[in-house]
Amino acid sequence: MNPLPSVLYGAIALVLTCLFTFQAAAHEIRPAYLEVTETAPDQYDITWRTPLLSGMRLPVVLSLPAQSRNLALPTVLERSDSLIEHRRVEIPGGLPGARLEFVGLESTITDVLVRMSFLDGRRMTDMVHPSRPYLEVGETRGWQAVASLYVEEGVLHILGGFDHLLFVFGLMLLVRSRWMLLKTITAFTVAHSLTLAAATFGLIHIPAQPLNAAIALSILLLGVEVIKSQRGDTSLAIRQPWAVAFAFGLLHGLGFASGLSLIGLPPSDIPLALVSFNIGVEIGQLLFVGVMLMVGFSLGQLRIRGPEFVMRAPTYLVGCLGAYWTIDRIVALGAG
Repeated sequence: MNPLPSVLYGAIALVLTCLFTFQAAAHEIRPAYLEVTETAPDQYDITWRTPLLSGMRLPVVLSLPAQSRNLALPTVLERSDSLIEHRRVEIPGGLPGARLEFVGLESTITDVLVRMSFLDGRRMTDMVHPSRPYLEVGETRGWQAVASLYVEEGVLHILGGFDHLLFVFGLMLLVRSRWMLLKTITAFTVAHSLTLAAATFGLIHIPAQPLNAAIALSILLLGVEVIKSQRGDTSLAIRQPWAVAFAFGLLHGLGFASGLSLIGLPPSDIPLALVSFNIGVEIGQLLFVGVMLMVGFSLGQLRIRGPEFVMRAPTYLVGCLGAYWTIDRIVALGAG
């Protein structure tokens, strides 16, 4: 018996969510990034990266303390996904106790990841949110703060990754028992954890555009398999969904790695950040699965059913969105 006896309301919620994000590529939750390194007393190298979305720069401006002055002309490097500004500045009295402001952040839904290194060996990592668009530079925090930050980012990343969630949703439609669902989700988790780690350590690299197109294609293919299953056909994906989940999970893990690279990794804390981010991804994934199971169970208890074409809507949702994303991303790939 399928663990989702009815997913009507869940599908409606998913459709509404996708309608508001239909034109967006997956993983558009891209925090801005500020790295500050003290190179001499009261002197700092600053890297300020703001994401680009559809060619538009995030409307956020970094504001340093009023007494700051440039030691060299700032440089700006434009990449396909972000603008990167480098500055060398002097701040009399130093940064501790000073305030960094991010003007315009309050009108966005983007966070700013801040990482600072000081001459005495102290390091500071923090996240600035739109509700509080400034940072008071204070005492450094320990590894617990770094771990907590990356767990939070992992949760936000998966919950904002509609292609990954749609793939998991498709697996839930395909699987026929709760035990097989557990095996399938576990296989998907193990696989994307492996490639997330490999890509983070530089062992694997696939350009973002072909990768996103391949992820979209995996959703389309899964949608086809769900339709076959509902028609009574059989295939490897239907008989052994965990194997297919593992294979495609390797691909999706590379997508998680691209998201992690956009957030930024502290070289001294790569293992901690990697593990914490992955834990956050799993928490977000389990939250999604749990909500869908509760919706399905509740509607099953109420014995709510609609017309056959309505009950099949979630299946066609997976296939249609997979097809749309595949075509859209292949066209973007061809356009360079």
